[in-house]
Formats: sequence, structure tokens, C-alpha cells
Amino acid sequence: MDKILTTTDGVNFATGDAILELSYFLAAILFVIGLKLLSHPETARKGNLWAASGMVMAMITTLLLHKDPDGNHISLTNSIIIIAAIAAAGILGWIIARRVKMTAMPQLVSFFNATGGAASALVAFLEFPNITGKGVVIVTLAGLTIGSISFSGSLIAYGKLDGKVGDIRVSFMKYINMFLLIVVVSLIVLISSGIIGEQNPGLVALVLLAIALVYGVLFVMPIGGADMPVVISLLNSFTGIAAAMAGFIYNNQAMILGGILVGAAGTILTVLMCRAMNRSLLNVIIGAFGGGGAGGSQEHGTIKEISVSDASILLAYSRKVVIVPGYGLAVAQAQHIASELDEMLSEKGVDVKYAIHPVAGRMPGHMNVLLAEADVPYDKLVEMDDINPTLPNTDVVIVIGANDVVNPAAENDPSSPIYGMPIIKAHTAKNIIVMKRGMGKGYAGIENFLFFDDKTRMLFGNAKDSLQKLVTEIKSL
Repeated sequence: MDKILTTTDGVNFATGDAILELSYFLAAILFVIGLKLLSHPETARKGNLWAASGMVMAMITTLLLHKDPDGNHISLTNSIIIIAAIAAAGILGWIIARRVKMTAMPQLVSFFNATGGAASALVAFLEFPNITGKGVVIVTLAGLTIGSISFSGSLIAYGKLDGKVGDIRVSFMKYINMFLLIVVVSLIVLISSGIIGEQNPGLVALVLLAIALVYGVLFVMPIGGADMPVVISLLNSFTGIAAAMAGFIYNNQAMILGGILVGAAGTILTVLMCRAMNRSLLNVIIGAFGGGGAGGSQEHGTIKEISVSDASILLAYSRKVVIVPGYGLAVAQAQHIASELDEMLSEKGVDVKYAIHPVAGRMPGHMNVLLAEADVPYDKLVEMDDINPTLPNTDVVIVIGANDVVNPAAENDPSSPIYGMPIIKAHTAKNIIVMKRGMGKGYAGIENFLFFDDKTRMLFGNAKDSLQKLVTEIKSL
């Protein structure tokens, strides 16, 4: 027993291993607690701290107690390099996160997701030539492929969200993507079976890396902006899975557990997003959905406008008002003035709620984050399935910057590309006020026939300016 526990330098490695494993177990618990707290805006900040604490603990114990296969601890030189890299990356990440605008939060998520995928792919690429054992080879190749796809795909998603990259929609694109996917899977099978790659594993890994990077670009390129929440969620799950694969390579339980949690959460969210967009997961993977086309076989009606004065009177003397926020609200940075309008109406006895569509904005939960920044009480944010039954008894629905998520074509126009997509049924309310700059189409690129509804009145202009004018008018009533 003494030989097992004690080495010549007097360090008790068995005890150190036990402490290291225990720290990973505790880190996993903190990750789970953090994820649980992240499910509610009021506890999300604490959730971040709990999860971050688990990661910090795992990093510290790994740095102090991890041993290589020969039983050697991390050298002082390597420790200094690791600490310096963590410090530099942490400072850079903090600066970027502090400076980013709320409207650019989806781009930030995509960029950070790309870095995670790149790290996992790089680990797999560097370690592949040294890997032995069929099982570990398969895991390494999977980590290399998935991490590479997540990296290049997330960068394209970032470019599309930031307006730097346009959509490429050609009919044969999905066939190219399917072909590349088959090639990637075939290469993994051939390499792991030892049929190819034994003589020059580095070159084979490089070829697989290149094809995976190309596939990541091509599978995101044709996807329309309205579908980006699904893509961001899917790429996030890819990064988590790739991180878990890297954990298997190093036999690091913290990486495995953290990656599995992120991958599982991202996958579940992807499925929910697909349902919210009426898409199949297979179509997401092969990049066969997005955009939409003209859409709609209905005839256009007549647009009716409303003045700020009339809108303020209608709102002030209503009993129930529902606000439907969208990306236009974020672009105009109008969340604070929307909250002020909410407070003024509430003081007059109006029951004000916010209808939240799962894919409103450019990433899952975008509207929740935006409104939380304006200190809107969470109990006022109502999910789509819960708000829809109440809309027929709602006096006024205010649509601020939302478009596709309230388009009735999803319910009554089989020719529309969004037909079957669950929407917030604003058209069932007694009155609808739509705030828009003009009559431009939404991110899906199709006409919204809610604008031509007899109950709809358009209030044109910048959302922030229009809301400010409404607040001023209501104060004078």
C-alpha cells in the first residue's frame, strides 16, 4: 500500500488523484446548478457565477494535481505558459463582452462558440498522430470533425448576423453538403479501420480538417437570417460535443462532463427551436432551409395608419395590452422606453404583458435578455403558448419590430414558406398597432399579411422615437 500511495519525493499521488477526481465531480455539480439557475432571468447571473466557479476549481486542481502517463506533474514552465494564456484570454474576453452592444449579442455568442470549436479541433488534430486504440481514434476524429464544423460554421453565422456575409441559395447546395457529409463520415470509418492513414496520420488528419471546415462554411451559407436561432443553437451543441471528445482524449472528466452538458442542452434547445420554426433537424444539418422566397398567395389589402395621438388614447383607455418585441426593438435600442411605456400604462390600471416567441430576435432568449436589461419584471414575459389563448380578449397588441413571428400566413396560407410555423396570434386581438420604419419584409423575406388586417394600424417610424412620442402623449392625458 505504501508503494502505491507514496513516491520517492514524498508526494502522495493516490491522494492527489482522489482530490482531482473529487474536484471534477464537484465541478460537474456546480455546472448543473449553474445551468438550472440560467433557466430563469432572475437567477441567471448567479447561474453564471456557479458554473464559472466550477470551471475555475477544475482548472486550478488540474494545474496542481494532473499527471502525465509517466506520473509527472505539469512542469513549472508549462504552468506559467498555461496561466499566462488563461489570463490573457480572460482579459480579452472580459473586454469584448463589456464593450459589445446588446444588439450584437448574437454575434458575440457565435464568435465565442467558434473559439470553442477551434480549441477542440486543434486538440484533436495535434493529438491524432499519437493516438492508439480504435475507440480513442474514433473519438479523436469525431472531435476533429465536429470542432472544425463548429468553428467555420460559427464564423459564417457571425458574418451573416453582422451583415458581412450574404446568403448563397442555389438548388444544388444541399446535394453538395450531403456529399461532403458522406465523405467526412467515410473518411472517419476508413481511418479508424486502419485502411488509410497509418503511414501518414498527420496528412490524413489535415485532409479531414480541411473538408470539415469547408462543410461548416457551406452548410451555414444558404441558411436565411430568420433561421439563425436554430443554427446558433445547433453549433453550440456541436462545440459542447467536441469539447467532450477532447475530454475523452485526455481522460479529463471535467471536460467530458462539461462538454456533455453543453452538448445536451444545445441539442434540446435545437429541437425546440426547430419546432418553433416548423423545421426538421435533418434540414438544418444539410443546410436545406432558410430564406423563403416571395411566399403567400393572398391578395394585399389596404394599409391603415394611426397617429401618435390616437394610439396613445387607445392604449391609455385599454384594459389589457400585449407587447410583441422583435429584432427591430433591439436595433432601435428601444427596450428602456418600452419599459417606461409599460410602467405608465400599468399606473393607469392597464394590464401589460410581453409575448415572447421562441425565435424572436437572432438567438434563443434574445428578447428575454433584452427586456431583462430594461428591468422588465420576468412575470410579465409570457411564452407564446401561454399568451395566445388570451389574445382574443386583449384590447391592443403592439408589435414592435417583430415580423415573421406574427405573420398569419403561417396558419392560413399553404403556399407560404413559413406555413405551419407556430406564431404569436396577434391577428386575433381586438386591435393591433404595428411599429415599423416602412413596409419592408421581415428576415424571412416574405410579405406579412397582418399589416393588411382590418384591425391593424401602422405607426411608421423609428421604434424608439415612436415609443417616446407615445409616452409623451400619454403623460398629457
